[in-house]
Amino acid sequence: MSFYSDDSSTDELETLGWYHHDLSRHAAEALLLSNGTDGSYLLRNSNEGEGCLALSVRAKDSVKHFHVTRKDNGYSFGFNEYPTLQHFVIHFANQPLLGSDAGTLMVLKSPYPWRVEEPSIYESVRVHTAIQTGRTENDLVPTAPSLGTKEGYLTKQGAFVKNWKQRWFTLNRYELKYFKDKGSEEPIRTVDLRACSAVQFDYSQERVNCFCLVFPERTFYLCAKTGVEADEWIKILRWKLSQISKGR
Repeated sequence: MSFYSDDSSTDELETLGWYHHDLSRHAAEALLLSNGTDGSYLLRNSNEGEGCLALSVRAKDSVKHFHVTRKDNGYSFGFNEYPTLQHFVIHFANQPLLGSDAGTLMVLKSPYPWRVEEPSIYESVRVHTAIQTGRTENDLVPTAPSLGTKEGYLTKQGAFVKNWKQRWFTLNRYELKYFKDKGSEEPIRTVDLRACSAVQFDYSQERVNCFCLVFPERTFYLCAKTGVEADEWIKILRWKLSQISKGR
C-alpha cells in the first residue's frame, strides 16, 4: 500500500501512524528507550528547516537520528531518493542503516505509533500536551518526564530494622531507584523490576495507602500519602511488569 499523494507529500505524512509531528529529539529518545524495542523507529519534524524531517531509530540502548528531506517528488535520504516513505521503509527493512562512525548497524523493524496504548494514569502524557502547545525542548524536559516514568516521595519500611523512612523514588524503564531525598545525586538502591513477581496493595502494615513489590529475596513495603497516589504507583508498576512479560 502506498501512502503517497500526488497533491502533496504532506498528505502522506498526515496518514502515517508513526509520524510524531513536532516531537523533540529528547522526547523521541525518551519514548523509544522507555517503551520501544531494538529497531523501533518514528518520524518527526527536524529543526533544520522547512521540508526537513528526522528519523529516530532505537539501536539497543541508544537512539540514532537520521536526516530525511521532503521534496516535491518524494523523499531523499543520503544519495538516494524514494517516491514515498513506504518505499523508504521497505528498503531499510532489508538493508541496515549505518548508525554511527563506529559502524552501528540497525534495521527498521517496527514503527512506534503516534497513538500508543498507555496506562490511563500517566502523568507524563503531558509530554504530548507540551508538544502540541508548541513548547520548546527546554520547556519540555524539566516539566514533563518521558512516557513510562514516575517520581515522588514514598515512605519505605527498612529491610532489617522495621522502621519507616521517607525516600524519593524514580521509575524509568525497568529501574526503580530510591534516594535519601529529592536533591540526592546517588540512589541508595536501584531495584530491577525484571526480577519482580507482583505488585499489590498491602493491608498487613499498621499504615494506610500501602503497597508491596514482591521479589525472590525480599518484599518491599511502601506507603503513599494518599490512596489515589498509591493506586497510580501500582498501576504503572503493574503495566511495567506486563511489558516485561511481553518481552518488550
